[in-house]
Amino acid sequence: MTRATGIGSWPGTDVREAILTTRDLLLDADGLGLPYVPETPARGPGADLIGRGAGLLVDLHVDLQPSGWRFVDRPGKDAARTAALIRQDLDELAEAYDGYTGPLKLQVAGAWTLAASVELNRGERSVSDPGATRDLLASLSEGISRYAADARRLIPGADLVIQLDEPSLPAVLQGLLPNASGYGRVRAVDPQVVGTGLRALVEAQSAPVVIHCCHPSAPIPLLRNTAAAALALDVTDATPARWESLAATIESGIGLYAGALPTDGTASVERGKRLVLDAFETVGLAAEHLDALTLTPACGLASSTVAGARHTQRTAIDLARDLTEEATR
Repeated sequence: MTRATGIGSWPGTDVREAILTTRDLLLDADGLGLPYVPETPARGPGADLIGRGAGLLVDLHVDLQPSGWRFVDRPGKDAARTAALIRQDLDELAEAYDGYTGPLKLQVAGAWTLAASVELNRGERSVSDPGATRDLLASLSEGISRYAADARRLIPGADLVIQLDEPSLPAVLQGLLPNASGYGRVRAVDPQVVGTGLRALVEAQSAPVVIHCCHPSAPIPLLRNTAAAALALDVTDATPARWESLAATIESGIGLYAGALPTDGTASVERGKRLVLDAFETVGLAAEHLDALTLTPACGLASSTVAGARHTQRTAIDLARDLTEEATR
């Protein structure tokens, strides 16, 4: 069965409305929907991807500076605000999913994206310091485990799926991140180091992990070797060569969260279906492999209108239904 879910972010500032909307859309989908905890970054600092992820770190503290999030010696008001937003999300989640039994996806910033964004106290990006990066990875691993434990305590029937968001991964690997002065670049990190770090983070979790990177040059072979249960990638403009790599991923038993729907409100079932089926035909994937797909928007929906986000999410469900029928023909 082909399934449908969202990437994570949702428009607006009303977290209760976001949770209820995505819950109702995905649970009223004949078993095809994978509900998730929507993120509402429009609430401000601490609700954004980096601030929220940094708020999960254990024994590492951050504060918001004009240049962005930075490590500090002791937690301040920014850390307190972030913690309050996360608690609000969990409280609303517990109420909305009271008595629920089934899968539920949580999204968190990945270690390499956090290291690419959070600054050391001297202003350089954490990723420029191997020791700081190792500390961040270990701290985040523990923080994700605690976050998942809180979700399980509040919703005992939930079978959690953890999504690591790694939008900065290609920049880390290609040495494209500007340094503190802005006149140079942070040195590229060795792919083996990146892969080893991701694998350690994945293997430390007690739930299946999905790694998400919507960048067009997301390193599929590297991600395939991280022990992730699935990869979440934007496939709207994927080339035949990229689909060959995706086919190898699927055939190796790794799921694909296929971002086959644009996020600008123009998503349609027919275009999405044609994209996926044409790609499967081009690379010789049998229809039975449609069961490995979970259909998603190409990326998060925070920049959409609420109506547009509803349309895109509903289209993902309808597309999953059509592809499920296609697989049984």
